[in-house]
Amino acid sequence: MPVRFLLIALSCGAMLLAQTPPRFDAAHMDRGANPCVDFYQYACGTWMAKNPVPPDLAVWGRMAEVAEQNRVILRDILEKAAAGGAGRSAVEQKIGDHYAACMDERAVEERGIAPLKPDLERIAAIKDRAGFAAVVARLHRIGAAALFRFGSMSDMKDSVRMIAGVDQGGLSLPDRDYYLKDDARSTELRAAYQTHLRRMIALLGEKPEDAAAKAQVVMELETGLARASLDRVTLRDPARRYHKMTRHELGSLAPEVPWDRYFAEAGAPAFDTLNIAVPPFFRGLDELLNRTPLDKWKVYLTWHLVNSQAENLPAAFVNENFDFFGKRLLGMRELRPRWKRCVAAVDGELGEALGQKYVERTFGADGKTRTLKMVEALEQALAKDIEELPWMTPATRKRAAAKLHAITNKIGYPEKWRDYSSVAITRDDVVGNSVRAGEFAWNRRVAKIGTATDPKEWGMTPPTVNAYYSPSQNNINFPAGILQPPFFDRSMDDAVNFGAIGAIIGHELTHGFDDQGRKFDAQGNLSDWWTAEDAREFEKRAECFVRQYAGYEGAPGVKLNGKLTLGENAADGGGVRVAYMALLSTLSGKPAAKIDGFSPEQRFFLGWAQVWCQNRTEEFARRQAVTDPHSPGKWRVNGVVSSMPEFQKAFGCTQGQPMVREEACRVW
Repeated sequence: MPVRFLLIALSCGAMLLAQTPPRFDAAHMDRGANPCVDFYQYACGTWMAKNPVPPDLAVWGRMAEVAEQNRVILRDILEKAAAGGAGRSAVEQKIGDHYAACMDERAVEERGIAPLKPDLERIAAIKDRAGFAAVVARLHRIGAAALFRFGSMSDMKDSVRMIAGVDQGGLSLPDRDYYLKDDARSTELRAAYQTHLRRMIALLGEKPEDAAAKAQVVMELETGLARASLDRVTLRDPARRYHKMTRHELGSLAPEVPWDRYFAEAGAPAFDTLNIAVPPFFRGLDELLNRTPLDKWKVYLTWHLVNSQAENLPAAFVNENFDFFGKRLLGMRELRPRWKRCVAAVDGELGEALGQKYVERTFGADGKTRTLKMVEALEQALAKDIEELPWMTPATRKRAAAKLHAITNKIGYPEKWRDYSSVAITRDDVVGNSVRAGEFAWNRRVAKIGTATDPKEWGMTPPTVNAYYSPSQNNINFPAGILQPPFFDRSMDDAVNFGAIGAIIGHELTHGFDDQGRKFDAQGNLSDWWTAEDAREFEKRAECFVRQYAGYEGAPGVKLNGKLTLGENAADGGGVRVAYMALLSTLSGKPAAKIDGFSPEQRFFLGWAQVWCQNRTEEFARRQAVTDPHSPGKWRVNGVVSSMPEFQKAFGCTQGQPMVREEACRVW
């Protein structure tokens, strides 16, 4: 039976691989819409009408299309690796056996919760605070996010060194506000979460009345942790997250935690100082520990263990987990097929091993060269923009230019692949594989404490359809997964490519100068390199974005949080502007022929808009409005172009139309 299933899956995978990749297409537009009234509808209307959210997803957009295409490629790689045979490489053995174990549903059902028994017994055997700290460390090592977070980080004021750090954590719902808001929707959601807790605990064999009582305990403790946590907007300020202290000072903040025992069990090397991201959280944690009996904490730890492995357990756990976190929280209608979940598991736990095979299959030797050429054009445009800013004084302008010049670019995949040879992966132990991979990742992180920062390390796997800027390393990172149509398409004209991947590159570059990034210098250190006058001018311009996006509706009856989304919105505005400048420089003032009836300038803005075409479930939209620093696709598009005279000129928009804001927002 397993062999027959594998052959069917391979056939299906080959069929899916033949599908046409998503691309920019004028056919996606709604020509009946007015671009000066709703440019997003004009650029994406037909695509949205023809692309409802699939039942196993909560959002469907161009990024999701590419991610789905990548999943099919990864599936094909994994199924071939899982087929076995003497010719497999060490990498293929790891990823293939991990995938095979994940796909073996019969073995998962037969094992039941037996793979969790050793850790359940560890929790049950806790007798004192020292034992409690040891078990918390054990859960952290295997990927359960209980109580707080610990790991390594680059020192914000000495970016070449890695230090230890502790941070707030321990929640299962997406944000502290889910526990604290008292509106009807939040109250209803908490009731549904408590029902979910009760059902999951009952699946461990608890009597209904005991499961209900334990669900109440978890809810009480997580609510206590939520009350001690800072909100997302406050956490956007890096200075509010940097409090370098001694281990003794940490012990004074939270004496109820036997820190020495925790750090020893966590496998941390010796260290004297660490960053305590949110000191008030640890004071609150200490109070909660002081007044709560150990038996209740055992219930809490049991829940976090089970929750962390829910997708690797029998179907009853998987389905209950999906019913709450998928259906209730995100509006998904169907559980993702098992192969998709298993692809995600291998990418999450052996990401650079799988990524190595993905890059061999897709990226090509010239991928970095083509992308770097565009990055250079964007950097030149941003340098020109900084030089010509009317509001910045020469002293700050000089430092901004120096920071831009110091940005390094990581494209496609790591220079050196991660070595997973020490991770034991078998074909018959999905929970064990997950636990051992989690321990491997944990050990790598904590071993960095006290070492030099590695600027070549990646924070995303190569197939990831995303990109990021690191303020502490002052670099931009573009995985191979996003460097394909519709974001970067070698068959397309420069206008579309600059509007798509060019604007995204510009977005990441601009993050170095947004409300968070601007507080780090060229070396990645938290440092105030702005004059007081320039800082005031920046804040004044940033506040324009806060007001603008706070006026947009993220979900029915829910406005966006302009302060939470400030950095991303400002980066969108700056990214599109510098990409447009780079396009004009590439065109060198020469008139270009229209394509599909559109000028290069118009195709540039259409290229930007079409990468953000999307449909979302209402539940996902509500969660995004509360937790996501990115605005929805509609406002990423309309929010930017309505503040750009260049767009208004390209499409002939006039004052008074919605895409011509009376108060145009611009920082860079």
